Amino acid sequence: MANQAHPTPTSDTLRKFRILYGCVRQHFREVEQRCGISGSQLWLLQEIDSNPGIGVSELAERLSIHQSTCSLLVEKLVGHGYVEKTRGLQDQRRVGLTITEAAKALLSVAPGPATGIFPDVLRALSEAELAELDRALSTVITKLQLRDDQFADKPLADL
Repeated sequence: MANQAHPTPTSDTLRKFRILYGCVRQHFREVEQRCGISGSQLWLLQEIDSNPGIGVSELAERLSIHQSTCSLLVEKLVGHGYVEKTRGLQDQRRVGLTITEAAKALLSVAPGPATGIFPDVLRALSEAELAELDRALSTVITKLQLRDDQFADKPLADL
């Protein structure tokens, strides 16, 4: 309570991080409750729906996640019957992804945005605001004692 009566810049900033983290977690919990899949899987479905025939590499790039992480998420969606793989006619090595009717039904009832609330907020920032935030976060990250950069390639919903 003392921190709330006399907030410090550190406690104010910590509270803001808690708000961000809590809102992101709350959104992903709602996605899982309503859809039965993770927020990252929902985002993949939305991207595949918007880009029928997209490959895993391009999908991973669009979500800013590692390709192996993306492959695992795609395989789960294939297992649930939400995604189908098709081999390219010209290049049999290329696998394109499309969503099924079951996935379209799921997308129609899913809470938005499918990308998650944080990417939408970041896209709404001006270039100057985004650059300022990026610089500040980079400074914070360089001061972390326990740092694992592998988290950068995982979807927020899976952290």
